[in-house]
Amino acid sequence: MAAAAAAAPGDSIRAGLIVAPASEESTPRRFERIAGAHPVPTEASEAAGRRALAFAQSLGPDDDLLILLSGGASALMAVPADGITLDDKRRTTALLLRGGADIHALNTVRKHLSAIKGGRLAAATRATCRTLAISDVIGDDLSVIASGPTVPDASRFADALDIVTSFEPRSGGAFPDAVKRRLADGAAGSIDETPKPGDARLARTETHVIGSRRDAMNGAVAEAGTRGYRVVRLDDAIVGEARIAAAGHLRAVMQIAAGIGRPACIVSSGETTVHVTGAGRGGRNQEFVLAAAEILGQIETAGAVASVGTDGIDGPTDAAGAYADATTIDRALGDGLAPDRFLHDNNSYAFFEALGDLIHTGPTGTNVGDLQVILLA
Repeated sequence: MAAAAAAAPGDSIRAGLIVAPASEESTPRRFERIAGAHPVPTEASEAAGRRALAFAQSLGPDDDLLILLSGGASALMAVPADGITLDDKRRTTALLLRGGADIHALNTVRKHLSAIKGGRLAAATRATCRTLAISDVIGDDLSVIASGPTVPDASRFADALDIVTSFEPRSGGAFPDAVKRRLADGAAGSIDETPKPGDARLARTETHVIGSRRDAMNGAVAEAGTRGYRVVRLDDAIVGEARIAAAGHLRAVMQIAAGIGRPACIVSSGETTVHVTGAGRGGRNQEFVLAAAEILGQIETAGAVASVGTDGIDGPTDAAGAYADATTIDRALGDGLAPDRFLHDNNSYAFFEALGDLIHTGPTGTNVGDLQVILLA
C-alpha cells in the first residue's frame, strides 16, 4: 500500500511511516519503516505506535495525513494507555485469543487500553486525515478494523469490562490487575472515554474501505470458472468456533451441492475463532480443515476442502492453512496419527505437517480474512 501511494503521480508525499511485519521488501523513498509484531504486540510495536502518534501530532492544519490500514494493525501499532504496560496488553491479548474472543470483542478491549486506537490517532492531529482500509473484519466495521484509530468509537469502558469479566474463566488465567482497574475506573466515569460520534476532533477525518473478503472471493470464483468448475459463491460469513463451524458448513455445502453439476467449486469466506484448551500449535484455518476431514471421509462424493488466511499466516505458524480430502483420515490412521487427539490438543499444524497437507504461500502483504474452497468431483 505504501509503495502504491509512493508511485502515485506527482510528488506530494513529504514523509511517510510504514509499520509492518519484518520484511525484505524495499522501503519507498521518503518513508521510514518499523517492524511491528502480530498477533501479540512487542516493544517494536510500541515504538511504531509512538512514532505514528508523534508523526500525527507534528502536522499542522494545512497538512494532509493519509493513513493506509490493513489487517494486523491492532497488534503492529500499540501504545499502552496511562497506567498500562506493554506486558499488560500482551497478556490481555493472549488471554482473549486463548479464550476464543472474536475480533469485535478483542478490539473493544484493545481500544480501551490504548492511547492510539479508538479514534485517538486522528484526534491527535490537526491535519486533514483520510484513511483507506483493507478490511479483515466481518461486516467491514470501520471502528473494528485495526481497532479504529481514525474513526469514532461507539463502544464504552463498560463493554470492555464485561468482555474481560466474561472471558477470564475460560481463558485459563487472570487478566492483569492494572487492566481490570483501568476498565473499572473508565466504566465508573473517572477516565475519559474514546472519541465518540460527533467528536469535534474527528470533524476533518474520513475513512473508506477499499478491499474486503469479497474481493478474495471474487478472485477465487473467477479462477475456478476458468478451470471448468460449476461455481457456487456463499456470501454469508463463516464465523464461530472453527471446529464447530467446519462441521456445519460442510454439511450445508453438501445439501447445496446436490442440485448442481460436477465438478463443483464452493467458495466462502469469513473468520472463525479457536478456544485453546490444548498445548499444540495451529491456527483457525488448520483446525477448521481438521474438523472437516472426518466428515469429508464419510461422504459418497469425492471432494477436498481447503481453508487459508489471505495474509498467508494462520495463527502462530508459517502456514497459510491446510487442505484435506476423502483420503486424509485413512492416511492419518495408517501413519499412526489419531485425528481426534490432534484436534483435542489444538495441534492441527503437526497433523497436517506429518501428512504433507499444509498450505504455504508465504506472507501475501495484505489480509481480508479467511477463504474456504470446497471441490467436489
